[in-house]
Amino acid sequence: MSSDPFADRRAAPRVTVALPGFMTVAGRRSSVQLLDVSAGGAKLATAEALAAGTVVDLDCGTVRRQATVRWGGGGTVGVSFDRDLDARETAALVERSTALAARMHPAG
Repeated sequence: MSSDPFADRRAAPRVTVALPGFMTVAGRRSSVQLLDVSAGGAKLATAEALAAGTVVDLDCGTVRRQATVRWGGGGTVGVSFDRDLDARETAALVERSTALAARMHPAG
């Protein structure tokens, strides 16, 4: 059984990524790490303790979205975007994550 309460409600599949980003909550900016993304939301690693319903501004470099926290705990939060990412935006995030991973772990 999945520990993610929203796993069965997702309209779009999640793609694993590893991307740095920033989140702004009530004027306070902090670093986050995107762990996965779909057209409708993302899972973020963050040091911030955020309650469900908190509105955040997410900046991932190529994509900026307002999002609402749906769940949180253990250093991660799940957010749903105010408007879905289109296929181009999702692909750009995945490509950027792949490129960053290649730079960090070059094939030998």
